[in-house]
Order: sequence, then C-alpha cells, then structure tokens
Amino acid sequence: MNFRKQFHEGLLTKNPVLVQLLGMCSVLAITTSLFNGLGMGLSVTVILICSNVLISALRRVIPSQIRIAAYIVIIAGFVTIVDLLLQAFVPALSESLGVFIPLIVVNCIILGRAEAFASKNGVLASAVDGLCQGIGYTVALCIMCIIREFLGAGTFGGGILNGGEGIRIIPEGIPAMQMVMPVGGFLTLGFVIAGSQWLMKRMERKQKEKEAAEV
Repeated sequence: MNFRKQFHEGLLTKNPVLVQLLGMCSVLAITTSLFNGLGMGLSVTVILICSNVLISALRRVIPSQIRIAAYIVIIAGFVTIVDLLLQAFVPALSESLGVFIPLIVVNCIILGRAEAFASKNGVLASAVDGLCQGIGYTVALCIMCIIREFLGAGTFGGGILNGGEGIRIIPEGIPAMQMVMPVGGFLTLGFVIAGSQWLMKRMERKQKEKEAAEV
C-alpha cells in the first residue's frame, strides 16, 4: 500500500470527477453552494470508505456471478444509514440535496471503486482508497461550488457562514444567475477540468526536467 500514490491518484491523476468523469448527475446538480458540496462530498466519502472495507472483507466469500448485485446491496445499506443520519441531525442538508443522497446507491464512483479496487485488495488499502477518492471528489465539488456560488449568487459559504446566507462579495443584481443553472454547471465543469489538466501537464513537465537534470 502506497498512501502517497493513492492520495495523488484520488486528488489529481485519477480524480473521479475531473479525470474519470463519474457521478456527473450529482456534480452538475448540487454544486450551487459550498454547503451542498461539502455535505455531498463527505457523505460520498463515508459511504466509499465503509463499502470498500466491507466489500474487501467479503471479497473471497461473494460469488463472482452475483458480485455486482451484492455490491449494490452493501452500498445501499450504507446509503440508507447516511440518509437517515442526515435527516435526523442535518435536516437542512438532507432537504437541500433531496433525491441525490438516495441516488448515491447507483453512483458510478462507489460501484467503480468496489469493482476496480476493493474486490482485489486488502481491507486497509481499500479503506485508504475510499478516503483518497472521497477527498478528490469532495475537493472537485467544493471548487465547483465556490466558482458557481461566487459568480451566480455573489456569495461565499452559502448555507454555512453568516447564518446560512453566506458572505456577500458581489452586490445583489450583478451576479450572473445562469451560473447556478444547468448551463453554469457544464461551463464550470469544463473550465475546472481544463485547469486540472493544465496543472497535471505542468507537474509532469517539471518532473521530467528534474529527472533529466539528475541524470
């Protein structure tokens, strides 16, 4: 297990949103405020870790013919637990995210990591993979939330800061409301993906230059 490599993959080179383009429905729909992004990101991270751990622990017991169905049942159990906890302790977040919490059951990120990693690796490595992929997912969501909320509502930290209203940065009437609509989600996602690709290419170039200098 290489924590540094897994963290780098989850955050950049195999980011579930910016590279693998998984879970796009929730990414485009709920990234209108930082409150939504953090809530969704943390929920998915918890479910990723728990489902990865249990699937890894049971990987030698689950027959390969029914593994996908078994994975979905396991994931659905943890999604139900998280959904009920949100309804009980953070009702505002549960109401804001709405149907997208139950839809985590069919989120490609979680099922994909179960099939690609947890079913082939040990419990500890699978837990770390769930954590790193969840962090990458949460960071991508938060970046999109900050951009869309700032440009579309003129605020920062909506749902969290200043009594839930967020800190107003741009006066009312000036922000482009289209940014909190579906078209704004697509535009923001495109720019964020482009920025992440530029950053990765730059890091690769610097690494090659460093290796060449050492030789």
